[in-house]
Amino acid sequence: MTNLTGLGRTRAEQLATVLEERIRALGPGEPVGTIEQIRRESGLARATVSEAIRLLRDRGVLVIKPGRGGGLFAAEVGPVVRMRRTLLGVRENPSSVADAVELRNHLEELIDVGAARCRAADDIPRLRVRLDAMAAAPTWEEFIRENWALHEQIATLCPNTMARAVYLGTLGHLSTTEPRLRDTDAEAYRARRLQIHVELVDAIASGDVTAVRAAVARHNTE
Repeated sequence: MTNLTGLGRTRAEQLATVLEERIRALGPGEPVGTIEQIRRESGLARATVSEAIRLLRDRGVLVIKPGRGGGLFAAEVGPVVRMRRTLLGVRENPSSVADAVELRNHLEELIDVGAARCRAADDIPRLRVRLDAMAAAPTWEEFIRENWALHEQIATLCPNTMARAVYLGTLGHLSTTEPRLRDTDAEAYRARRLQIHVELVDAIASGDVTAVRAAVARHNTE
């Protein structure tokens, strides 16, 4: 299996990316394997593999069939998956980065309000772990990649499948870029961005939709 070395991304997210590439070559309903087979092939812990499988299921590219004869199977390529793949397929066009950012910003409130309404108690500690990773990131590039990973985790909490797929597609597109910071006050700017994301997670944790919308407005305009 491809070596997992993605900057600022968990092993589960890196594995999910590798598996998604494999699934794209399969037809609907074709077997992807079992969790145990993927665990042996990747050399990763079962919990890591299970998390990668959950990410792929949430993205609509994988179906999990339990019981005898079950396993992991390529999902039917419906409009949600096609839209996401379209977004991931325009990497060569420089203007598509700005397009992806604009689209993501328009979807941010819908995604974050949905997350606030549907979050469970055990979801919030995982979001705070992402905040800690952002704070500890040694470089701006890694800070941004941890930022994207936080937003991806928030998106998995949103119940709107269509919006989630398009939003994750924009993040997947942005993750192929090389973020650079050209700011004379870089450290202060990074601190402000971190605080904005702390406030966003706090608002989602509270379930207060008004607070979430205010946090999103700060996120998109700061």
